[in-house]
Amino acid sequence: MAGPLRREEVPAITASDKTLAVLDALGTHSRLTDISAATGLPKTTAHRILKTLAEHGYARVDGKGRYSAGPRVLILAGRLLAHLDPAEEADHTLRGLTAETGHTVHLGAYAGDEVVYIAKLEAPVPYQMPSRVGMSVRLHTTAIGKAILAALGDEEAARVCARTGLRPRTPKSLTDQRALIAQLHQIRERGYAFDDEENETDIRCVGAAIYDHTDRVMGGVSLSWLAFSNPSRPVPELGARVAARPRQRRLGAAARLTLAHDPRAVVPRIEERDLLGHHAASLVPRAASRSPESSA
Repeated sequence: MAGPLRREEVPAITASDKTLAVLDALGTHSRLTDISAATGLPKTTAHRILKTLAEHGYARVDGKGRYSAGPRVLILAGRLLAHLDPAEEADHTLRGLTAETGHTVHLGAYAGDEVVYIAKLEAPVPYQMPSRVGMSVRLHTTAIGKAILAALGDEEAARVCARTGLRPRTPKSLTDQRALIAQLHQIRERGYAFDDEENETDIRCVGAAIYDHTDRVMGGVSLSWLAFSNPSRPVPELGARVAARPRQRRLGAAARLTLAHDPRAVVPRIEERDLLGHHAASLVPRAASRSPESSA
């Protein structure tokens, strides 16, 4: 059994680390006490850093002692957004997942009690998954959707399910709210959700939620493969890959920007079966001609 770390083995917390922690805390906290608690820094240290940030325009304080991000933060954010292509960022990250796993990858945004696919990359295999960008799918039957419900918490997930109902998509779809809530607990523990032919017969998926800079759930990312074929890696390993936190944050930013800049990303609900049929028999061979309805 390994002993405690020696002093020289404990990573040192630098002044830059402390400053960045305070700057990050400004996004959700305004009181010195809360910023100190959120960063784990003494109040005197947090106050000194806030004073320095304010002097340089990265923070500001009102007459009641409340802190907020300063104009320099907004200027910097504006410059970065002007050069950021959310589609390119999402494409780069999704291509990395496809290359790592060999499976089809979907990026979905959480909008209006459902998931809207805003990006898709097909696996290098001779068939296509029955999905398309712009399609909306249900929360309780998909890996992305269940990951989102888990991130929302039991109470909010129950309210969402009460609004939408738990209509089945396949014989394996969860239609009992208690069973679904129990599964959400498992998803939180392991970090990813599993769709065992619950949305489309013959298709399995793992998915994880994605978050914005305030840790609010924005949507999710998933890997899909045919149920009658073996996944490229064990399911827990695939789940860990989609649940990698840096990847989730990058995709969360891409999803947020895509929805903000492209109103077409949120579309009226399109029933999956109306477009592509209910079963995975609708898989489209790559060699076949593609109609607009089946275009990803």
